[in-house]
Amino acid sequence: MKVLVKLGGTLLDSPASRDQLAAQLVQARESGVELVVVHGGGKQMTRFLTERGIESRFVNGLRVTTPETVDAVLKVFAGTVNHELVASLGKAGALAVGLSGIDAFLTEAEQMDPALGAVGRVTRSNPALLHLLAGAGYLPVVACVAGDRRGRVFNVNADQMAVACAAAFGAQLLIFLTDVDGVLDSARCVRSVLTAAESERLISEGVATGGMQAKLQAATAALRGGVDQVWIAPGAAPGVLGRILAAEEVGTRMVLQEVQTA
Repeated sequence: MKVLVKLGGTLLDSPASRDQLAAQLVQARESGVELVVVHGGGKQMTRFLTERGIESRFVNGLRVTTPETVDAVLKVFAGTVNHELVASLGKAGALAVGLSGIDAFLTEAEQMDPALGAVGRVTRSNPALLHLLAGAGYLPVVACVAGDRRGRVFNVNADQMAVACAAAFGAQLLIFLTDVDGVLDSARCVRSVLTAAESERLISEGVATGGMQAKLQAATAALRGGVDQVWIAPGAAPGVLGRILAAEEVGTRMVLQEVQTA
């Protein structure tokens, strides 16, 4: 089975959490899962910018990316966060390879909106490098940075990067490991199962906003792009990855539509 796991930056901010997740990823890989990892690093990015007196601004959950922020994107996402995760995976026994969307045109992007600056929308994904590495026993670890054929660099929302890579890689399962328990409904209860139509309703009714809105939109795009299931689950939960792979109820499982049984 092909699986793509997206790790939120908050989960990667401490060595203990990073090592714990790395061990789970390696265990999944050793069980026969063909695995690709995509990661964010928003918390680390905000801290990096704050230390340099640069204010972080967001529009609909997307970070406004000025020219000075692009430099930080490369240093933080494709630099520190990526290599710390690769190091933890290596410690756990994986042959991990750090990448960004720029490498071998893994993901190409275009400017999403001039008001957002260098925020990119993925226009094309070439999975050849992922297939080559995963098929040879390596674990690709992709930072949420993309480029274009003109040499421009774009900050891509990590959830959207994960969707693009999952669809191109042919993943049957896309797992978002986050710092929340799952998707909350209007009663503030975690939904165990959510359809694409129900997630759109949560957004239109203002229940899901900001980062969760962006995550649900990305998850719906993945389902419509051929991914069978998307899970949004708490990355800090014990053994969460193995529990998801065993189809245990944890977090929120998203499907395109409910299967009706007689």
